[in-house]
Amino acid sequence: MSQTSSSPPKSFLLLAIERFLQITGMFLIIFIALFVPADRLDWWIAWFYWLAHYYIALITALWLLRVNPELSQERFQPGENVKRWDQVILILNLFLLLGLYVTIGLDAGRFGWSSVPLFIRLLALLGFVPAFGLPLAASQANAFLSSRVRIQEDRGHYVVERGPYQFVRHPMYLGTLFFNICLPLMLGSWWGLVVGGLMNILVFVRTALEDRTLHAELPGYPEYASRVRYRLIPGLW
Repeated sequence: MSQTSSSPPKSFLLLAIERFLQITGMFLIIFIALFVPADRLDWWIAWFYWLAHYYIALITALWLLRVNPELSQERFQPGENVKRWDQVILILNLFLLLGLYVTIGLDAGRFGWSSVPLFIRLLALLGFVPAFGLPLAASQANAFLSSRVRIQEDRGHYVVERGPYQFVRHPMYLGTLFFNICLPLMLGSWWGLVVGGLMNILVFVRTALEDRTLHAELPGYPEYASRVRYRLIPGLW
């Protein structure tokens, strides 16, 4: 009996288990980065955030795996020709993200350096609607929404103009801006907002570099950009 060189595709169940382990591992790291510096477990708002975010991330990953397995693969294991500058930005962002959780844990969880008014914390909680909603809408509209900046010639990459892409060219990054601001405020940390602000600077840098790449390398993108003027923030930039 002859054997093929390529392995058979994994079943949905095996892929779902992989996603579960990946998401769970990531949130265990978040748990450690947040609760160990806080030196306490009786921090109900942090538990609420952590459990809600874990649930949303897990359900979203399984939903994407069901409705668009190719995009799910691209999100978790991107293809080749990723831009080198994007790798640098992502490494910097990873360190800042861990630093964000540690800072919030030390500030709001242990030492209480900050005093964020309740109404601001409630506004920040409302800000999670676009923080999670915009990336979800972008995933639904754009089959090429990779977690890395690359032109996906292997997947027939083309310009997407539906959904939130009718109004802004990088809606997922707009959701990231909301997340980086709302997370420290909701958990009660002004110092965390400083780290979140640094993360948002990286978002603007990545958006500008990605937009320049798409202009240069993705057919039809300059024409799309002439119709949808704003990269990240409608009416501003």
